[in-house]
Amino acid sequence: MIDERFQKTELTVWVGIAGNVALACLKVIAGFMSQSRALLADAVHSASEAVSSVEALIKLRTVEAVPQEAYPNRQDKKVSITSVLLSMVILVLGVELGISTIKSLWIDVEHAPKVYALVAIGISLLVKEIMFQCTYRLGKRLGSQELIANSWGHRSDIYSSIVALIGVLGALMGNYLKLSFLYYLDSLAGLFISLMVLKMGYSLLKEALHTKKDYVLLQEDAAEMIAAVQMIKGVITVDDLQAREHGHYVVVDIKISVNPRVTVWEGHEVSKKIKQQLMKRFHHVSDVFVQVNPYDAGYPYKNNTDTELNEFPSVIH
Repeated sequence: MIDERFQKTELTVWVGIAGNVALACLKVIAGFMSQSRALLADAVHSASEAVSSVEALIKLRTVEAVPQEAYPNRQDKKVSITSVLLSMVILVLGVELGISTIKSLWIDVEHAPKVYALVAIGISLLVKEIMFQCTYRLGKRLGSQELIANSWGHRSDIYSSIVALIGVLGALMGNYLKLSFLYYLDSLAGLFISLMVLKMGYSLLKEALHTKKDYVLLQEDAAEMIAAVQMIKGVITVDDLQAREHGHYVVVDIKISVNPRVTVWEGHEVSKKIKQQLMKRFHHVSDVFVQVNPYDAGYPYKNNTDTELNEFPSVIH
């Protein structure tokens, strides 16, 4: 079940990357042809979103492939270095975009962008909203915080396109009203989008640099989490608990033992209560995966232990 969840999550992230790359190419072509600074800046923002999704995909694959006990050591360092490099790429894109846009503001802008720049922006808004809705709903259905976080990246790109739309519309209105100073709205929109790209790069860099510290803090919460789980009716023992960080949220993997005589439905109810309890009590926990095992007090079970097994707590008691 978890493998299927990872596969669907990874496939959706890949679709998002391909969509962002395709939109970036469309905006670059339309931006050059229509001579719109805002549309070109929006193309850079879409490219930055694709880079951000690549970083999320690398983290996702690392978490899937690496054993839990090894996570905070070598692989954590590898992911952090990769995240820092990708964050720097986004920062460089933002700086270059900002410099280029500022230079354009010093030059007299003699004309507004072509009208078909609006068509490219309209297509972008439609595609990004579809990508957001599909990714967000799938993330909710799978209980995947990776997909939910990725979906908000699509929403961020929608805001970027809205800014570009305002800039292009303002410049076109200036052309219609013969007000040449409104032509600068296109470049100003591009400058604002460059700041959005810089903010994205800075956030990713900050997240990559503090990952190790946050993991140490999670280890201190482990004992309290275990104590909270052991208080839930139906749990006999907590065999293992691992907490790992995914950006701004925390995922908990826990293994518990229950009375081997309980039904599958009862075991499912126990796991559901554990998830609800941890997410309610620990606000930084956004997802919990529970593995339910039968309690083994000594294998094989003997016939004369029926009374002992019935003393173990379960959902139906």
